[in-house]
Amino acid sequence: MKIGVIFPQTEIGEGREGLRRYASGVESLGFAHILAYDHVLGADPEVHSPWPGAYDIDTTFHEVFVLFGHLSAICSLELVSGIIILPQRQTALVAKQAAEVDILTGGHFRLGVGLGWNSVEYEALGKDFHTRGRRLSEQVQLIRKLTNERSVSFKGVHETVTGAGISPLPVQRPLPIWFGANTPPALRRAGRVADGWFPQAQPGAGLEEAKAIVTEAARGARRDPTTIGMEGRLTIDPANLDQLAEGLEAWERAGATHVTLNTMRLGLDGVEAHLEVLGAAAKLCDLR
Repeated sequence: MKIGVIFPQTEIGEGREGLRRYASGVESLGFAHILAYDHVLGADPEVHSPWPGAYDIDTTFHEVFVLFGHLSAICSLELVSGIIILPQRQTALVAKQAAEVDILTGGHFRLGVGLGWNSVEYEALGKDFHTRGRRLSEQVQLIRKLTNERSVSFKGVHETVTGAGISPLPVQRPLPIWFGANTPPALRRAGRVADGWFPQAQPGAGLEEAKAIVTEAARGARRDPTTIGMEGRLTIDPANLDQLAEGLEAWERAGATHVTLNTMRLGLDGVEAHLEVLGAAAKLCDLR
């Protein structure tokens, strides 16, 4: 089971020096990957009141593909988008950006995709919020073709490409595409299509129910469910690291191939505070 970290972009500042210190520090601690969340725009709560979202216009989000291009020059960690909100983006452009990140990382990239929840963001990017689920599977199908084939002709319900392709192609062919999944339709999509998935439940009855849906959908699509990766998520409690050890063991028993540790919303201030907590976690996990 590989252990990585969630990039705490909302809490480590905007400058590139902080990004460099964080990535270098995470690599030196022995973690396997950095996972970054995606938002292009934040909503203004004064305009969209009451605003129910966890993030808004004042929350710092680095653009994931540009960020990963920068981080690829700093560290050799696997970089993971967790997740790119695919239906609000142009599919062919995402394929091009993903291929480029895969090249710059030397084939150490996972493209995590999902639906998102922010209708304000969809509107601003010119995409239909209400059809996002129906479009996602077709987008993934097209991305797979564009990142594997020199020349692509594709005619779908929502996507059309006529005799075109991207160059250079990625190092990894096929490029690993993982899904964020929570609702039954999303879990079934993951089972049918994804190389791996990011559960929203912790180990226990909820996770087992979600796994059963993924497994059933995979078998229905004549896929081997044991080949589909699963990445859990754990928030670190600095005052109770024994709880972290228990959480990692629970994810391993549940069959996770990866686990990502979260240090956001712990009241930490700045890069060094996040790295200090991760350092304690790394010792517990015996990463080095």
